[in-house]
Amino acid sequence: MDKKTLMVGACMLPLLTSIPTPTQARKNDKPNFIVIYCDDMGYGDLSCFGNPTIKTPNLDRMAQEGQKWSSFYVGSPVSSPSRACLLTGRLGVRNGMYGNRREVLHPNSPKGLPQSEYTVAELLKTAGYQTACIGKWHLGHHLEEMPRQNGFDHFYGFPFSNDMSRHEQELLGNRNYPYEYLVYEQEQIIDREIDQNDITRRVTSQAVDYIKSTHHKPFFLLLTHPMPHVPVYASDQFKGTSDGGKYGDVIEELDWSTDQILETLKQEGIDKNTLVVFTSDNGPWLIYKQQAGTAGPLRDGKNSHFEGGFRVPCIIWGGMVDPGHVTEMGSTLDLLPTFCEMAGVDLPTDHEYDGTSLLGVLKDSKAHSPRTEFFFYRGENVYAVRKDNFKLHVLYKPAYNRGQMQVLEKPVLYDLNSDPGEHYDVADSHPEVVKELGELLRRHRESVKIAESIFDLPAAK
Repeated sequence: MDKKTLMVGACMLPLLTSIPTPTQARKNDKPNFIVIYCDDMGYGDLSCFGNPTIKTPNLDRMAQEGQKWSSFYVGSPVSSPSRACLLTGRLGVRNGMYGNRREVLHPNSPKGLPQSEYTVAELLKTAGYQTACIGKWHLGHHLEEMPRQNGFDHFYGFPFSNDMSRHEQELLGNRNYPYEYLVYEQEQIIDREIDQNDITRRVTSQAVDYIKSTHHKPFFLLLTHPMPHVPVYASDQFKGTSDGGKYGDVIEELDWSTDQILETLKQEGIDKNTLVVFTSDNGPWLIYKQQAGTAGPLRDGKNSHFEGGFRVPCIIWGGMVDPGHVTEMGSTLDLLPTFCEMAGVDLPTDHEYDGTSLLGVLKDSKAHSPRTEFFFYRGENVYAVRKDNFKLHVLYKPAYNRGQMQVLEKPVLYDLNSDPGEHYDVADSHPEVVKELGELLRRHRESVKIAESIFDLPAAK
């Protein structure tokens, strides 16, 4: 289907591209949406999620005024597939946005996000939204895969992770790395190999300016911070100021950045009508030790099927949100259907979605979440499944692709309510749960048609 139109319900609707001028009067009948998406931030990196040394007063206040979700999952424990899950509401195995040999996209990857996918930005545009992506993209660097061709009116940012840089690789001793860290505005390269000390301030300034420029239409802003992905950088204002060391400096600057966004919404008079989601793309990159974050009480980190790889901090804030601490499950896969329900957009009928709307919980923090199951994918394989408080592991592989995947001779079961760190196997005490979750996993595998991996395609010459 031509990406200039979308099948929504039974109607063909054109994609809108115009951005209103500052002189037009603001009138937002529909809610605005902002997703603040950090890179490799761990579950335990914020003080409101238990960090003992890093101070995040603005995010703590955001959690008090909104909802703190403490069982919130991403669709993948690594960057590119996780971002695709958020934007499409679909697991990467359904559309090829996964890899068994290469976990993420690289500057020599021949393809990226398929044009057959509908992004949340494209769907919201059918309801008159203006859209922007500011920050890290990492879903493909060819023209047809960049933000402007996938529903975003405005793009300012970076096609890859901040370590995919000739300068940064030279600092690590790799003098043959051929790719530069590029900065795009729309489809044009406007800078390269920038001083990353200012990277958080750059994207924050761009986001604030964008919010101020929006007027008579509702908007969707995807603010994707390059930090705290290794290598970590903070501006002079924050350098050396945190008790949490260099990594703490970075997190505390992200806390400042979030406050800038919320204060701008208040100044513009749209804070009551804007839903803001703060979260991360996956768990912390633990092999970098003090240069990386922490998963707090959770086991393992980035690129792991344990909780520390998939469970991330999440705060949801806005005038339509009933404040509270939500301990039931939610996921970035659920954001697309949630936003679409709030905007009055029907989901396309020719795709199968892995998310479900969380609107009922946003309105009532004590309501039960519609998400009761979650499947933990690494590449094309499901390593574990969670239902309610129990999580069953059937495969094992160390993080960061060290070692071979193993089929467990005997599945391992954890009760995440009493053991979020996944220390104590309770399979022998709950054979009926092992059987139930094993059957759930079998049915899921049979129901999902695995698409060919895009990440594993031969690298471009």
